[in-house]
Amino acid sequence: MPTYGERRRVPGLRREELALLAGVSASYYARLEQGHSLGASPEVLDALARALRLDESECRHLHDLARPVKPRSGRRPAPERVTEATVQLLGALGDVPAIVIGRRSDVLAWNPLGHALFAGHLGFDDPDVPAKRPNMARLVFTDAHTRGLYADWPGKARAVVGNLRLVAGRYPHDSALHTLLGELSAKSEDFASMWADHRVKACAVAEYEMRHPLVGSLTVMQQTLSQGPGPSVVVATTAAGSPSRAALELLAQAITRAVPASSGSRLSTG
Repeated sequence: MPTYGERRRVPGLRREELALLAGVSASYYARLEQGHSLGASPEVLDALARALRLDESECRHLHDLARPVKPRSGRRPAPERVTEATVQLLGALGDVPAIVIGRRSDVLAWNPLGHALFAGHLGFDDPDVPAKRPNMARLVFTDAHTRGLYADWPGKARAVVGNLRLVAGRYPHDSALHTLLGELSAKSEDFASMWADHRVKACAVAEYEMRHPLVGSLTVMQQTLSQGPGPSVVVATTAAGSPSRAALELLAQAITRAVPASSGSRLSTG
C-alpha cells in the first residue's frame, strides 16, 4: 500500500487502510471495531486477518472475539476431570515427562517423571487436593523454583500469557479464569505488563532450555496433545542420543530410587 512518504504518529495501518485491504467499507469496519455491528461473517473476519497478517492462533482468537456472547446460564461450569483413557496414557508414558493441564492451567494429573521435571518441589499428590492443586501459570509467575527452571523465562512467560488470552477469548464467562487473571495481575508486575500487551500465542509446540536443580541443563520439546475443549496432555521430549536425553534418564533413575515402584501408578483423576 503506498504511503506517499507521509509521517505517522503511530506505526501500523490506519482504519481506512485496513478496511480497504480487507475489502469492506471504512464505516462498516469502524462499527465492527466498536462492537456496534454484530454477526460479522467468517469471510469478513478472514479478510481482516489476512490484511493484518495474523497467524493461525491470532485468526482463531479474532473469530472468538467476534462471536456473539451467549447470556450467562447461571450454572457453575462442571469441574474438569481426567478421563480413564488419559490415565492410561499417562501410565504408558512412563519414560516421558507428562502432565494433564486444564484450560485455566490447573495441573489435574502428572506421571512421576512429569512431576519431577516440572514441579519436584511440590507434593506428588497435590493435584488430587483442590486446595493444593498446582496451577502452571501461577507457578511460572509467582514461584521462584519454576521461574528458575527456564533459561529464557520471559519467553516461557509470554507463551503462558498468550495462551491464557486465547482461553479468555474462548470462555468469556469463566469466572474462575477471571479470578486467576486478577490474582496474577495483582501479584506479578511482569504478568500485568505482558497481559496489557494483548498478544495471543498457542503453546502447541515449543522448545525450552531448562535448568533442573538435580540434573542440570537440558533442552526439551514441550508438546500439547489436545482432543478438543477438554484437558490437554503436555509432554516433554528430548533428542535421541543428546546430553538432554541423558539428563532426563538420570532424573528418571533418581526418582526410581526415591519413590517406591507401586507409587508410579498413582495418578490424579480430578
